[in-house]
Amino acid sequence: METVRRAVIDVGTNSIKLLVADVRGHDVQPVLEDSRQTRLGKGFYETHRLQPETIAHTAEAVWEFAEIARERNSASIRVIATSAARDAINPTDLTNAIERASGLKTEIISGAREAEWAFQGVATDLELAKTPLLLLDVGGGSTEFILGHGQKKSFAHSFPLGTVRLMEKFPHGDPPTKTEFNSCRDWLKQFLQNEVRPQLEPALKNETGEIQLVGTGGTTSILARIEKKLDRHDREKIESTILSFEQIVTQRKNLWKLPLAERKEIPGLPKLRADVILTGVLIYEGVMEEFNFKQLRVSTRGLRFAAVMD
Repeated sequence: METVRRAVIDVGTNSIKLLVADVRGHDVQPVLEDSRQTRLGKGFYETHRLQPETIAHTAEAVWEFAEIARERNSASIRVIATSAARDAINPTDLTNAIERASGLKTEIISGAREAEWAFQGVATDLELAKTPLLLLDVGGGSTEFILGHGQKKSFAHSFPLGTVRLMEKFPHGDPPTKTEFNSCRDWLKQFLQNEVRPQLEPALKNETGEIQLVGTGGTTSILARIEKKLDRHDREKIESTILSFEQIVTQRKNLWKLPLAERKEIPGLPKLRADVILTGVLIYEGVMEEFNFKQLRVSTRGLRFAAVMD
């Protein structure tokens, strides 16, 4: 089977991500990964209208990544868009801007497809394919919960819960007050109990063997980087990270008590992620507490790894 170099540009609610990889069947070898924060979901959740400024920043970032992918001799460049784009009342404003800037068409994928690809991408790690997994892919606008073993999935659903969405629903001071934290945490707890548990719990009960909780996406990679004080993205070190519930709680307590300027100085925490990390860590803590998971395994694979294979 021939090895082909391909690129995927992932247009998310919070950031734009690039993966250039050499692909041979289900073997994906990353050549280059990069990310730009454009905050496409800024000011989005009141009107569900994408804003001209964030559309322009996003289109420019896609053009930059497309040029990088071409310089790296990618045989194909695929652009996919997720939560904010599919929830928007003006998605063509975004897709047209991207096409004008880069000459590339954008696929707006469904929540079901996002969940399916997230699981397929993580399962390219053969170690993770051996045991039952509950995969959480926490994005800016949505969170995908996928339960399965190997390539077989028993549950997959995308919920309207994300770091940017939650941050805009519960704006906070600098630093956040205890009342602001409690309001956000209490709403999240109710959401997990009323929306997620009724759908997920039957599938969890039907799964045989111990289920491993795995997180993919920016939040878990950053939590691993903070824990290991990594000043850059190091796939090998990040993917060797297993965070205990106690470590997640400790990180959440520390992050929520600090003003933004001090969070930006935390080793391992990218400065542009210092705001949304608050809701990101809270989502993981809430899920672990609600479903009694003691550990969180970190994966850097997911959506883009499957999209580049497809």
